[in-house]
Amino acid sequence: MKLISWNVNGLRACLKKGFMESFLQLDADIFALQETKMQPEQAILDLPGYTQYWNSAEKKGYSGTAVFSRVKPLDVINGIGIEEHDHEGRVITLEFPSCFFVTVYTPNSKRGLERLSYRMEWEDAFRAYVKKLDDAKPVIICGDLNVAHTEMDLKNPKTNHHNAGFTNEERAKFTELLNSGFIDTFRTLYPTRTAVYTWWSYLRKARDTNAGWRIDYFVASTRFREFILDATIHNEIFGSDHCPVGLEIATSI
Repeated sequence: MKLISWNVNGLRACLKKGFMESFLQLDADIFALQETKMQPEQAILDLPGYTQYWNSAEKKGYSGTAVFSRVKPLDVINGIGIEEHDHEGRVITLEFPSCFFVTVYTPNSKRGLERLSYRMEWEDAFRAYVKKLDDAKPVIICGDLNVAHTEMDLKNPKTNHHNAGFTNEERAKFTELLNSGFIDTFRTLYPTRTAVYTWWSYLRKARDTNAGWRIDYFVASTRFREFILDATIHNEIFGSDHCPVGLEIATSI
């Protein structure tokens, strides 16, 4: 099976920049989006063979996630079941017979780290949520986790050390997630690969010089490792300041 995740940074804008061509080219069994910035009725997507699941933020034009799936899930859950965290449309969970599929758009700590304390609360709540799922069956987590975990995961680690997405606090929370029974699928398969990123600032032509960050992930339960064939980064695809990332697995879900 082929799974794809993409922060489209506004789906309506991305639709004008080749989204459908990329969607068809990637030909995923499950295609997850983050930062849709829309309500589902604001754009009609003709996706034959796919069922669409949406979790939009209450605030219009902000955040939001979606999943388009060829495989019918047993259940679909929006949010993580904690009222204070479930207003921004950040999580969708699809339950399948053999695993849970979770897409997430992790809150950004923002310039000046004004939302870092909330981010820390979110991290603990989200980790507890996926750990509870993992107690029942393996979990595949995908999305924009808004953190470059190691110095290999961004072009300029020294100058970004205390910036949102590369603070000690955010990196430590990602380590906690992995230590609680999960793997970063790309880094597990490619432990030393560098200069492969998933997000580039629109400023200073960062994509032209590949001054990027790897902040979009597929994370999976450690015991799911045997089913992973490949983890991919589609940096040849444009349309957003992020590129799609993928996971190929040797099993149905």
